[in-house]
Amino acid sequence: MIEKALTSVDVEFVTTLHGEEAVVFHVLLQPRGDQADRLLRAIDDIALGDLDDAAREGETPEGEAAKEPAQQALSVSLTALRAAGCEAEGRLVEDHPLDALKALVDEIGADEVIVLTDPHYVEEFFHRDWASRARHKVGVPVLKLFSHSKA
Repeated sequence: MIEKALTSVDVEFVTTLHGEEAVVFHVLLQPRGDQADRLLRAIDDIALGDLDDAAREGETPEGEAAKEPAQQALSVSLTALRAAGCEAEGRLVEDHPLDALKALVDEIGADEVIVLTDPHYVEEFFHRDWASRARHKVGVPVLKLFSHSKA
């Protein structure tokens, strides 16, 4: 599960986690939500010292306007994973992302889930981040990784 396009550093990191073992990636990306999440993202930006990002938070597309950039981020990520020699497929999930993740894990018999995200201090403090919530839902190990750089 990702929240933005994978960078080249992210791709190298996730594709080398299992050494030479062949890995198939099933990528889920949720477009940015509505304005309710904007305050939490701004607090995270401030906590990270990214005051400029916090000030520009209102400029980021959300809701319906976020679908096209999310689809582009997914396409870029899948292309990068395939270019690294991995099999990869993916889709956007808009409603109930943890249910979609659980259904995918069950459908394909996944061995593990990787949640690749930026730090989200507020959600992490209250264990409401994707990885913490997925650990209680999916029934396989959940590895939480932080994105190496901004996409």
